[in-house]
Amino acid sequence: MQALLEMPAFPDDWLIVAGDVAESLERFCEGLVLLSERFAKVIWAPGNHDLWTVPGPAGRGLLKYEAMVAIARDVGVVTPEDPYLVWPGDGEPFVIVPTLLLYDYSFRPPEIPLASVVAWAREERSVCGDEMLLDPAPFASISDWCHQRCRETERRLIELGPDVPKIIANHYPLRRDLVYIPRVPRFSPWCGTVLTEDWHTRFNVRVAVSGHLHVRRTDWRDGTRFEEVSFGYPQQWDPQRGMAAYLRPIWPASDAT
Repeated sequence: MQALLEMPAFPDDWLIVAGDVAESLERFCEGLVLLSERFAKVIWAPGNHDLWTVPGPAGRGLLKYEAMVAIARDVGVVTPEDPYLVWPGDGEPFVIVPTLLLYDYSFRPPEIPLASVVAWAREERSVCGDEMLLDPAPFASISDWCHQRCRETERRLIELGPDVPKIIANHYPLRRDLVYIPRVPRFSPWCGTVLTEDWHTRFNVRVAVSGHLHVRRTDWRDGTRFEEVSFGYPQQWDPQRGMAAYLRPIWPASDAT
């Protein structure tokens, strides 16, 4: 919070926030207000920490997500439930698509059955806190919620058409081969779904932004740039550099590093 308070303003820029703003609604609102004061437009794609059930009146599962969407809209932040925005800058027009897609444990080795995936991860102490804190209610499971979100988002992307270039913002990487977490290799089941593996080619995605892995990097697949923009825990960034040093240019592509 202190780093955010000290971050300078970028009044001509739009900001994609690829998830994990805060676990409490109060902190979530404070964070979005501060960001919206510093950027011309803020676009939010929810993370798993945003959706965690914590003490307070936030509710759980879908109810908490809906409460966060309401807060974001109140402060002018764009959510996955809103109409997609067209970038107004110079050059080719493209659509920015914030999403909530979640995961379905399919980023696991083929020999590991779904029923055994948590036990397999626990062998190396890689079980995600979501197993205790992310409630999928009213869906029967996170996988069910994930599949519903993928179907709905796919429908909207199809309606846009393949000729419209897009930037997709999702907390989780769209492809399994983008999961690079050498410290916790068995954490991959909580990192996305194979349902989105070909979305970058199917839907003319120029850049895909994610923020789940806590390993900042740039990858290319089939001409699409994939940006993992995680800020991370306090030990994963240098407070002396300030938050602005970690902002990642997404467009124009020639400015990206």
